[in-house]
Amino acid sequence: MKRLLLLAGVLVFAGAFVLTAQETEPDPNDLGIDTAQQNLQEISIDRFEDPGFWLSSIPADRGLIMHRRVAGGPADKEPIPAEVEAGIEPTDENVIGMKTNFYRRGAVTVSLIPVRPLAVHGIVKTMSVWVVGRNFNHELNIVIEDHFGKVNVLPMGRLNFSGWKELTVAIPPTLDQRSAHYNTQTGLRILGFTIEAAIDEAYGTYYVYFDGLRAVTDLFAEQSRDPDDMVDNW
Repeated sequence: MKRLLLLAGVLVFAGAFVLTAQETEPDPNDLGIDTAQQNLQEISIDRFEDPGFWLSSIPADRGLIMHRRVAGGPADKEPIPAEVEAGIEPTDENVIGMKTNFYRRGAVTVSLIPVRPLAVHGIVKTMSVWVVGRNFNHELNIVIEDHFGKVNVLPMGRLNFSGWKELTVAIPPTLDQRSAHYNTQTGLRILGFTIEAAIDEAYGTYYVYFDGLRAVTDLFAEQSRDPDDMVDNW
């Protein structure tokens, strides 16, 4: 009997530990370490200031969609330390809002896609974006292309919250971000975002807002490259 109670206590403790671990944000310092040294930097990928750089889409038989520039932004978003140290004050006054009018309930995917892929150099550890989810059970994904052109869809989280929230996803170390032959080419390319609408909530009008697409990336290999090495981009 004592052994059963002890085992039950261990299982409860283990379950609590797993739940706590899942609720914490991924630590870039612990992700995909494959070199003796790291130089992690947070960089801005897009501030969503220019709606002309993005395209919104939905299947023609499932609804109508549009996006536009909207003034504002998350009050809790902090500046990037490297930009502060360099005295850079980028324009960051707007966000992109996307409005979807669903024709009827059902499984549907809406997308926000850049007009050309967004390259992120180095060995990318995490990607994050600020979102207003409007407390719907829709799922946000980020679509990325690895070093060898394979497309990966990474879930960023459910949009069942009100107001601004920063969603972060860890980049799996199994994704290829470098080649042993061409060390001048590293990183990933962002192909856009998709929202998988919850079937029972895919009706009426849905608004979602985006701001502050960022990445934490290891730039050690980029900065330690031989200065006399040619770049294979011709």
